[in-house]
Amino acid sequence: MNNPRKTPFRKRTYLFLACLLIVFIIIQFIRPEIKNPPVTADLQAPAEVKTIIKQACYDCHSNETQLRWFDQITPVNWRVAQHIRDGRKVLNFSDWGNLAAPDQKAKLWEAVNQIQEGAMPLKDYEMVHSSAKISANQLATLKNYLQGMVKPAIYGDTAKTNAADKQYKKWQENQLSPANLPVALNGITYIPDYKNWQPLSTSERFDNNTLRAILGNDIAVKAVKENNIRPWPNGSIMAKVAWAQVVDKDGNIHPGAFLQVEYMIKDDKKYASTGGWGFARFKTPKMVPYGKTPLFANECINCHRPMKNEDFVFTLPIKH
Repeated sequence: MNNPRKTPFRKRTYLFLACLLIVFIIIQFIRPEIKNPPVTADLQAPAEVKTIIKQACYDCHSNETQLRWFDQITPVNWRVAQHIRDGRKVLNFSDWGNLAAPDQKAKLWEAVNQIQEGAMPLKDYEMVHSSAKISANQLATLKNYLQGMVKPAIYGDTAKTNAADKQYKKWQENQLSPANLPVALNGITYIPDYKNWQPLSTSERFDNNTLRAILGNDIAVKAVKENNIRPWPNGSIMAKVAWAQVVDKDGNIHPGAFLQVEYMIKDDKKYASTGGWGFARFKTPKMVPYGKTPLFANECINCHRPMKNEDFVFTLPIKH
């Protein structure tokens, strides 16, 4: 015999499930708008390279998004739409031909670097779109293609060496005083003391033949020693300094002319809209602030967004 006490419970369960089903059906009519604008300047690359990029990147980084049936179910499609909006802002292969050649190399280097670091394709996307997964051989193909776009370094390039020496002499004569330190459009002031900070790591950009050193202030160094970097504590500041590469006649690589210094300043309240980090970049020895509006920082965080699980930091520090 049925237990009469279970009947009300069953009725409530059926009623609850029925309500869920009704809500699920209703929200299917609340759909984000996902458009594919015209392709104006599509990526031109060898067939093998383009096939890899199309299968792994085009759904979020082009105007040729292909939605599967499961991508169109609400609320999944809300997240899909956000991925597409964010992806096209950072990199859109449908506009590739409108980028200058150096910008194309830089964007492709960023893409390859993020693939190599495991940040792209996004894991939740790759989980349900297995064709987007990039194999080691495919990654090697992309690297070789990028390498072919790079102008080989000239051994013993005296022009670069002389440029670096000339720049250094001028820098000694015209050092910035505290009264006239440049300020980025988002209010971050150039920090000359970065030269006294400790190194956290280094990186090399083979796409534009530059060397980079990542330095940290005392708070950042302490965080590294204590493995307290997920997230980094407020007050941490990192400076990434870039120089042109100079290759001597023996093939040894040295830093040449100074190009720029970039800062990441951690303050999870002040910079909440950009992942808790304040960004600034100062270019050339004159320390010209980068950006045309204060919103330039959105460009920075969009590039770093795939590293959210690492508190938006790409280069993991070497422990002291």
